[in-house]
Amino acid sequence: MSDLSVRKSHFDSNAFLKQLTQRPGVYQMLDANGAILYVGKAKNLKSRVSSYFRASGLTTKTMALVSKISDIQVTVTSNEVDALLLEHNLIKEHRPPYNILLKDDKSYPYIFLSTEDTFPRLAFHRGAKRKKGQYFGPYPSSGAVRESLHFLQKTFRVRQCEDVYFSNRSRPCLQYQIGRCTAPCVSGHVTESEYAEQVESTRLFLQGKSRELMSKLADDMEAAAQKLEFEKAAVLRDQLGHIQHVQSAQGIEGVRGDVDLIACAARHGKACVHVLFVREGRVIGSRSFYPPLALDDSEGATLAAFITQYYLASERPIPQEVIVSHRPVESGAIQDLLTQRAGSKVALKSSVRESRARWLQLANQTAESNLAAHLEAKETTRARLQALQKAAALPRIPERIECFDISHSSGAQTVASCVVFGAEGAVKSDYRKFNIDGITAGDDYAAMQQALERRFRRLKSGEGVKPDVLLIDGGKGQVGQAMGVLGELALDDIVVIGVAKGSTRKAGFETLINGATGQEWRLSADDPALHLIQYIRDESHRFAITGHRARRAKTHQSGLESIPGVGAKRRRDLLRHFGSASGVKGANMEELAKVPGISRALAEQIVDFLQSGKG
Repeated sequence: MSDLSVRKSHFDSNAFLKQLTQRPGVYQMLDANGAILYVGKAKNLKSRVSSYFRASGLTTKTMALVSKISDIQVTVTSNEVDALLLEHNLIKEHRPPYNILLKDDKSYPYIFLSTEDTFPRLAFHRGAKRKKGQYFGPYPSSGAVRESLHFLQKTFRVRQCEDVYFSNRSRPCLQYQIGRCTAPCVSGHVTESEYAEQVESTRLFLQGKSRELMSKLADDMEAAAQKLEFEKAAVLRDQLGHIQHVQSAQGIEGVRGDVDLIACAARHGKACVHVLFVREGRVIGSRSFYPPLALDDSEGATLAAFITQYYLASERPIPQEVIVSHRPVESGAIQDLLTQRAGSKVALKSSVRESRARWLQLANQTAESNLAAHLEAKETTRARLQALQKAAALPRIPERIECFDISHSSGAQTVASCVVFGAEGAVKSDYRKFNIDGITAGDDYAAMQQALERRFRRLKSGEGVKPDVLLIDGGKGQVGQAMGVLGELALDDIVVIGVAKGSTRKAGFETLINGATGQEWRLSADDPALHLIQYIRDESHRFAITGHRARRAKTHQSGLESIPGVGAKRRRDLLRHFGSASGVKGANMEELAKVPGISRALAEQIVDFLQSGKG
């Protein structure tokens, strides 16, 4: 048996990696007993974790690690700095055998800003805080401190030289020549008031007061422009642009206290509950659970059952705050029970702001990512395919399923999607989009016929692989179009199943249509076969909408003018805050919500609009 086959025998890496996010975060590799073997951080989780499962080029130590992996758990973070800090906390707490364990256990580093000097100094600091000044941090590593100092030096040009060196200068040093310092050591280059402005901007940045700093820089830039001081205005504009790409260095260190954040994601009969542990204002770890769902379990009902069992059925300590993604059923009673169990007041919250909102967002993203991976797991897929074989009376387990859907806006820019699902899950390399032209606007039957003809005429000419099952998102009319196309091309051995939403149009109440007989039937809401059909249908719908939006975007003029809910004033505020239209388009929801007049709901709407390709 090869090394690769040994590694794969303990962990289905292909199914896991297929749905792994590309966001930054931390991954924990666990053995068969649930013990942590290794903790790592990554700027791109998918790329980094994939590197462990290459067919060649791995060291002996890495192959030994991979051969013991039974599970991998991930925690998504907002940036790489937060991932560094969480990685450090997890290694320090669990001391995994495959991690390099530091023996000196140094304290966290800080950034120090002196307050006793006429021209304050910015510096790296570790150890006792004896000097008079402000200390910002802690930071996850010395590298993170030096990276932040480099950014501040380039942006605000506050001196970082030693006091002895500063007091003995008679002419500017190289840092001044390359634009990294204003040379306060030599008279005539910068006034005390001008230097104090840069120090204040530095302080606001390090304190994480981005909104206040952005407003200050924008006001100063406009004032300089009105005075025709265009060079100064350009410097301030550049500072605004630089800050867009860097978050406050305090990251997830911004709040004190013990908090558990619990997020629930549920769909297609499965749920993932992700718990993020925060102690003394620091994320120290996380864990995902996959509780079984009953017929009508909502996220709130799932969280209610989970919280009571998680805290009350064990000796697990209860923090002062439990923050949840959805309000649990009987939340008041649950909060009282937690308070009684803890012996002190416990707050159960579902609506939070600032740092706690960012933490909750990370927990939500992780729950969604882990649920997607769980749904794609080979064991789950095999069980669902077997259930579909039984439910549709198929002669064998289907190896390839294709699903077609239509998307348009009032009949315009119609796009048909074809997604493919096999024994390993979604086969995204075989996904196809069809731009539909030459039909009456809004004629879904004609659109479906055109897409199917183009797909299966290619199959008859030897292009592509024939599916065992063809799912059609629609009722008897769309199914009839499919049967007509397949009959004309003599492809009668493909099983056609229509998926109609039913009278309630709710998940779990879909009506299935047998293409050969026209017979209608329903599956119970907890049937794995229905969950598989829903999953494929939803993926087809998502892919169709993506294609439609991309096609529609080509007919719209690019710019901020077309964003719904953003008029002239808000557009001006956005440009003033971010410095340019490209800065607005590159901002995330959290950054947009910091602009005065932009609520979180509007920020989310702006992000959705821009990401759809319309802006």
